[in-house]
Amino acid sequence: MKLTTEKWLDIAALNDIPRRGGRVLKVAGGCIALFRTNDDQVFALDDRCPHKAGPLSQGIVHGAAVTCPLHNWVISLETGEAMGADEGQVATYSAKVSNGRVLVGQECLRLGMEPADG
Repeated sequence: MKLTTEKWLDIAALNDIPRRGGRVLKVAGGCIALFRTNDDQVFALDDRCPHKAGPLSQGIVHGAAVTCPLHNWVISLETGEAMGADEGQVATYSAKVSNGRVLVGQECLRLGMEPADG
């Protein structure tokens, strides 16, 4: 499930994230992995593989997916779902590039918090 937002946080220059690489954004409830693809798209996901909680930010980015460094699970950067025969999903967050800056949705600040009623 992807939470959407209308409010954005400017967190880094696009060049602070290497192509086909990742970085970690620490927030109050945990860590978010930021990824940059070879064609400069950015994605934000929980930094915990659904298998054994491996640090996805240290994985290998290929196309629109990342391979967990612990057990080679492949996770879609677009949906957060495990690909192939594996099952599981991580939360995804809004992310975009504007004027060479990486922006993430403010919903990422609620990481680890209980959902609001209603």
